[in-house]
Amino acid sequence: MKNLFVKIAAVGLLMLAPAVAQAAEGYSTANVNMRAGPSTRYPAVAVIPAGSSVEIRGCLSDVNWCDVEFYGGRGWVSGQYVQASYQQRRVYVGPQYYRPLGIPMIRFSVDNYWDRYYRNRDFYRDRDRWSRGPDYYYRDRDNRDRDRDRDNRDRDRNWRERDGDRDGRDRNRDWRDDNQRDDRQRGDRQRGDRQRGERQRDDRRGDDRRPDRRDFDCRPGDPSCDE
Repeated sequence: MKNLFVKIAAVGLLMLAPAVAQAAEGYSTANVNMRAGPSTRYPAVAVIPAGSSVEIRGCLSDVNWCDVEFYGGRGWVSGQYVQASYQQRRVYVGPQYYRPLGIPMIRFSVDNYWDRYYRNRDFYRDRDRWSRGPDYYYRDRDNRDRDRDRDNRDRDRNWRERDGDRDGRDRNRDWRDDNQRDDRQRGDRQRGDRQRGERQRDDRRGDDRRPDRRDFDCRPGDPSCDE
């Protein structure tokens, strides 16, 4: 009976004791970006200076990326930039050292991880596209950029066509204005010629009607009037 009470008490203590997360101490070997996911295509959330200490919370089994904690922030760093102490020497964190170093193998989920650590980040609003993977996100973004570029090209072409139509209308209007101006100038010249011709004809008719000076100079009895 006494052994039974001891076992029950031990189980109770285990249940009440807080779960201690496994972690290993590591060191960055270079100024490296801590990212929002296990790929260089995920957004960078911080820069870990070379030689800084980090807590390794877990690593992926299929690729050499680890979830680390740095000054209270969380993110992912490639294992090729993280070393840990093993048998009195430093080794790069790799799958062969996970178990000896006490590093758990974990999985990554954008939804769970970002909900926990990145709700206040700008990229969080795009988590639905990121959740399909960085390749999908960038492919989708490239497609949107191409669609936007195509729309811009279409809009530019439409503007050029409208500008070309306007230029054509302006040229036609200028051509019509020039023709009308030429017609007016030609009409003015023709009217001027007609007016000059009419004045010349009037002058000639006036000369025909004008009496000879002698008709005015002659007086009755003047011998020159008989000529």
